[in-house]
Amino acid sequence: METAPVPAFKRILLKLSGEALMGSRGFGVDPEVVARIAEEVHEVHQMGVQVAIVVGGGNFIRGVTASGRGVDRVVADHMGMLATVINALALQDALERCGSYTRVVTAIEMREVAEPFIRRRAVRHLEKGRIVILAGGTGNPYFSTDTAAALRGMEVKAEVILKATKVDGVYDADPSKVPGAKLFSEISYLDVLSRQLGVMDTTAISLCMDNSLPIIVFNLNVPGNLKRVVLGEKVGSRVAC
Repeated sequence: METAPVPAFKRILLKLSGEALMGSRGFGVDPEVVARIAEEVHEVHQMGVQVAIVVGGGNFIRGVTASGRGVDRVVADHMGMLATVINALALQDALERCGSYTRVVTAIEMREVAEPFIRRRAVRHLEKGRIVILAGGTGNPYFSTDTAAALRGMEVKAEVILKATKVDGVYDADPSKVPGAKLFSEISYLDVLSRQLGVMDTTAISLCMDNSLPIIVFNLNVPGNLKRVVLGEKVGSRVAC
């Protein structure tokens, strides 16, 4: 009888962009894409891994983009925070249809649809086997959901941030624009910052560096990649000291 594979991590924080949820639609949420992501997260969770998720809102609105078009930056960022809540609810629904127990918690209060973020309560949800979906960013303007992922990852004591993207990892240039761009299997925080590689924003990278929280960047569009990362396989790029 084969023994079940042992995960490399007990508690992870998965960073999902809003764009990951819209598929090829160009706007909004694609239920089929969300269902596929939920199935992969559910499978990892069934292995005994505690899962927290920070989700972005770029499939509806990006605060930086909206402010560049004349919307007040604080207002634009608050609009972006609300977009992350829409995505979190869509993800919650898909996960619960898979059989996972979940909680959506938000950095801005909206008690009718989600719990407010309280660190100890969020950690307790993880300990009880619930997937915690963290919406609303940090609750403050001028901070991205990447920074929220770094902050929440440290607050809930995640062992790693898994940054889900549409490319295979961290490259020395944009692989869609530069043929032959080099893929790094491992790279330091300082190299990411000095090369301005755009893995996550500089605030998020600096927070992770200061607190020795590793980041694994991987392609979410390859089925099974999330499970392979959690099992410790060499997938994507690892950003660490």
